[in-house]
Amino acid sequence: MYDVIVVGGGHAGIEACLASSRIGKKTLLVTSHFENVGSLPCNTSIGGPAKGIIVREIDALGGQMGKTSDATYLQLKMLNTAKGPGVQSLRAQADKKAYPRYMQNTLKQQDNLDIVEGMVEDLIIENNVVKGVILDTEESYEGRTVILTTGTYLKAEVLCGDQKTPSGPDQERQSLFLSDKLKELGFRIQRLKTGTPPRVEINSVDYAKTQLQPGTDEPLAFSYETTSYIPIDEQTPCYLTYTNEKTHQIIKDNLHKSSMYSGIVKGIGPRYCPSIEDKIVKFSDKPQHQIFLEPESKEMNTIYVQGFSTSLPHDIQEEMIRTIPGLENCQILKYAYAIEYDAIDPLQLWPSLETKVIKNLYTAGQINGTSGYEEAAAQGLIAGINATKNIDGKDPLVLKRNEAYIGVMIDDLVTKGTKEPYRMLTSRAEYRLLLRHDNADERLRQYGYDAHLVKEDVYQAYLDKMNRIHEEIERLDTIRFTPKHEINDMLESLGSSRLNEGISAKALLQRPELDYQKIKPYIGETNLTKEEEKRVTILIKYKGYIDKALRQVEKMKKMEEKQIPKDLDYNDVLNLSLEAKQKLSEIKPLTIAQASRISGINPADISVLLIHLKQHY
Repeated sequence: MYDVIVVGGGHAGIEACLASSRIGKKTLLVTSHFENVGSLPCNTSIGGPAKGIIVREIDALGGQMGKTSDATYLQLKMLNTAKGPGVQSLRAQADKKAYPRYMQNTLKQQDNLDIVEGMVEDLIIENNVVKGVILDTEESYEGRTVILTTGTYLKAEVLCGDQKTPSGPDQERQSLFLSDKLKELGFRIQRLKTGTPPRVEINSVDYAKTQLQPGTDEPLAFSYETTSYIPIDEQTPCYLTYTNEKTHQIIKDNLHKSSMYSGIVKGIGPRYCPSIEDKIVKFSDKPQHQIFLEPESKEMNTIYVQGFSTSLPHDIQEEMIRTIPGLENCQILKYAYAIEYDAIDPLQLWPSLETKVIKNLYTAGQINGTSGYEEAAAQGLIAGINATKNIDGKDPLVLKRNEAYIGVMIDDLVTKGTKEPYRMLTSRAEYRLLLRHDNADERLRQYGYDAHLVKEDVYQAYLDKMNRIHEEIERLDTIRFTPKHEINDMLESLGSSRLNEGISAKALLQRPELDYQKIKPYIGETNLTKEEEKRVTILIKYKGYIDKALRQVEKMKKMEEKQIPKDLDYNDVLNLSLEAKQKLSEIKPLTIAQASRISGINPADISVLLIHLKQHY
């Protein structure tokens, strides 16, 4: 008997099984082929806008993705550096071979974790409680909790032109029967689609016709525990090129041959990661689209043609890719394709990621309707933590929208649902100035420590760091700058106005054109790291905006704390609209704040619900 059984060895499955086993629970990982655990079947990148902050949050909670990325990347880049700290995030070009190899070695060395190769096709259910899993070989394993992280394998079909082939990603075996079993149990199943672009031979590209895209020349990392960095001159560059009118015309002329537009595709694709056909149709006014050429591994001779996902036939792919500058004579090593798969309706989940349909059964990753490695890993980590809390009889970890992008994502899924692959965006977070790259540890380290995923020495290092930051802010308030020639000359050289009277270093840092590094020679030596210096600058410079956001959080706090009983019968709530009764009964929100975020629930419904709760609870 296992405490936790995790089905699937993708990014969600990895974080789920590591979390439960590291917490001390006897865990089983069931995966079809261990050599594919941690694979990167689509883009070999980790992070990006909002997603990079999710990876940072995973690390703050004690997860693995950030550490593995830091140990295996080809290139690391901070995005949106010209914008404010609320939208800056890290992106790594991962190594397609090294990344999964590192993950597999991590799993092999993990205590309390057994690994079995096989395909789970059924669940053991007794009185609506999951008791284990059944493999396609009819072999079974008993477990107190089960976490399904099946990715894009449920009834998966690969699509290219008019061809539809039953297959998982990279010609892997798909799961044939599990989604039907879930449907029989009462889960609503939806069909989704994603895709991948072609790969070309690395030496067949004319890089002189492209624009070099180097990484960021700074010591950067996803993990707060990383201390060694790859120098910029040892990182692998990427390249930028563009489509053009010739490319677009070929696509328009052959649109009827695309799986997407011929009627073969039944699933709904990702709105924010569209195929090149979709871009040409939906953005017909654009004369060109960006195409990034990204090396996949130091051990491979392939370039990933990012931004060129398609389901057009091979001969059309050959024709249109050669219209792109730099790719005129490229050799395609792997053609693009689309893939369809089954997923469940995430409205059938509690915020803990336990299903409402079957007790002790959790789902995480693309089975919940999300897209992307980072979104999957975050859900796997939360599901792994909450499965162990369930076993121990403890309340689940439910992150609030003001605490983490992970909290925003899960709340969106279980409160609003999704009819297309959900992708995390900074625009989805109403408190994004609070959810920054730099402060994920301040937001989430305590939760990771309380869950026994963050070790004592790591936690103490975090506390020491926070003390240094806040002590420095206090110290800067005591340092005075006076209108001396040296100071005013320095300010003028930095494009800042001269001083007419004394001012504190803290007040001076509030000027938009100044940062800690620029005034550092005038404030004395400190033992802060560069990352800590940046945090000091942000906390001082954006204090007014941060305080405003915190006041908004406080206003919402009462609604977040107002609990709604799980067994509340909304038909008993007088004067509640019919639509509100239907939606509240389906979603079963746990707080008034969650209820208020449900589409179709208006302020009058919330007022009626508050009155009912006051009278009866």
